[in-house]
Amino acid sequence: MILTCRQMQQCEDAAFERGVSAAALMEEAGRGIANVVRQFAPRVGSLVLFLGKGNNAGDALVAARELKDDGWKVYVRLCCKPEAMKELPQKHLSGLGSLVRVLEDVMAFDFPAGPIVSLDGLVGIGAKGPLKPELRALAREMNLLRTQRHAMTIAMDLPSGLDGDRGEACEDAVEADVTAVVAQIKAGLLEDGADHYVGRMALVPLAELSDAEGDVQAEVLTPRLLREWLPRRANDMHKGEAGRVGILAGSPGFLGAAELACRGAMRAGAGLVTLLVRPEAYPIIAPRMPAEVMVKPVTDYREVLEIRFDALAIGPGLGFAHEKEIVEVLKESQTPTVVDADALTMLAKHPEVLDATGELPRLMTPHPGEMDRILRNFPGWHGMSRRALVEALTENAPGRTLLLKGARTVIGTHGQKTLFNTTGHPGMASGGMGDVLSGVCAAFAAQHLPLQRSAGLGAWLSGRAAELCVSEGGMAMEAVGATDVAAKLGAAMRDLKEGWF
Repeated sequence: MILTCRQMQQCEDAAFERGVSAAALMEEAGRGIANVVRQFAPRVGSLVLFLGKGNNAGDALVAARELKDDGWKVYVRLCCKPEAMKELPQKHLSGLGSLVRVLEDVMAFDFPAGPIVSLDGLVGIGAKGPLKPELRALAREMNLLRTQRHAMTIAMDLPSGLDGDRGEACEDAVEADVTAVVAQIKAGLLEDGADHYVGRMALVPLAELSDAEGDVQAEVLTPRLLREWLPRRANDMHKGEAGRVGILAGSPGFLGAAELACRGAMRAGAGLVTLLVRPEAYPIIAPRMPAEVMVKPVTDYREVLEIRFDALAIGPGLGFAHEKEIVEVLKESQTPTVVDADALTMLAKHPEVLDATGELPRLMTPHPGEMDRILRNFPGWHGMSRRALVEALTENAPGRTLLLKGARTVIGTHGQKTLFNTTGHPGMASGGMGDVLSGVCAAFAAQHLPLQRSAGLGAWLSGRAAELCVSEGGMAMEAVGATDVAAKLGAAMRDLKEGWF
């Protein structure tokens, strides 16, 4: 559920009236936050707690107590004297005693070799307006530790300095890599621009705060939701039942896009993947395809209209030499189709075809640049939020699903909840990621999932696969490529089944 800060506070007040104690909630939240650290920072190192006076500091201290047993060296940066803190965090700080070291300046401290993780425990959802000077100084220090020492910053509930309702950041607001959102998603985390401060969202559920009222028109993608969508295979299933995917992609000079789309479809469980290419491209593209992919030369792309497929993916690296044929396929095919890359540009050039396909099953997957090209046909929509754009483009198009890529991918379908993805990292800002996503979405569509669900699964799994390249593959995020992401899709699907964040 997506809540305002006031709605979250009302939910907490209701829990207290039922007899739930703040101490019990703090224990549960702190243990959940510790698990977030374990997932996103699996190598033990230095844990630095940046603490304010309130109960947010107590959550951080409970997490530190749990992580201390794993071998983390714990350091504390205080905004005030310990006796000025609230009762619960003061008690937890006292309980850790000599197990933690209080620092006066983290930038001057020589940390042991190994990863550094900062926990943002400065302020909670009750804070309003700019950070107080003593808190702002610690937030600035936390950001310096992140940029200059490559520390991972994990915020708790909200990055300090970010408005929980409007998503607006004050000066020196904490820039988090991961935000461990406690109990319910706060509305401000999803606002345009907030992702710069929020990073990856991981939900820490609290049983006593699970029943709340909020935005019923939108939802955040979590494993709890997505597991119900993931098809469960029958023991006697055969490849024909796993879905036949046809991919129209690749042209001389842009062969890698076709390969990545095919790999994405394969790793997402498609039973049969067929790449359709022009005869002139066949000799150079066929040898580089995975052995499992069939490559079929076609003299006219419209031949796909006569072939039985359960889903199509059209566009990655396709080029514009045969635009007329592709536009006709987009206009005529009744098959669920993922429309990406060059095919999106063709639709932007032919707005009458975009209108004509509004009732056909089409999943459009533009990045911001492609979205801008589409919006040339809708000048009044410039300046809308990403969510509003997605909802506007699908409002009168019952067959269309729109997946607007970005640091916080937004997915919309007429009559369905708007979806926000949570997974991924900045290492995905490189070529080919969208090609893999197209193949993944097509594979789920071929298994007869609605396009909304295919898009949600595709976005979450692709982002999670990129995360696993770092946490399991031992890579720096800057080194992660689309081929690496495709290779980790199976592990991402495993994590989804097992309920990881």
